[in-house]
Amino acid sequence: MSFLLDTNILSVHLRRPTALAHRFLQHSGRLHTASICMGELYVWACGRSDPAPALASIDQLLEYEVTVVDFNLDCAKRFGDVRMTLRPRGIEVNTTDLMIACVALDHDFTLVTHNTFDFRHVPGLRLDDWITP
Repeated sequence: MSFLLDTNILSVHLRRPTALAHRFLQHSGRLHTASICMGELYVWACGRSDPAPALASIDQLLEYEVTVVDFNLDCAKRFGDVRMTLRPRGIEVNTTDLMIACVALDHDFTLVTHNTFDFRHVPGLRLDDWITP
């Protein structure tokens, strides 16, 4: 099983590497993140008074720990399908979150997030929370 790490998991790992180190070691080689999450991480890093250390941590994360998966045309098609499956039922999922979920679905990854509540209605999406026991 491979995993797609949401932004909140990556930010915890970048801020406190020991908090999730055992999970990152346990699943080494099977950890991915969406290009969308990387955009959110770069916003976090560039918003700091001194972004250099955060940017260096992101570079190290990409070099040694996670692989970036793009939101591509297949993900976009799935996004449209899932959005229109949920909408008639009155369920709206934040656009960014649904895009991330569709990357996980398209690649058959389990989405690791601390925001399981926000993703709970996405059909077929496997969720795991590495922060809350």
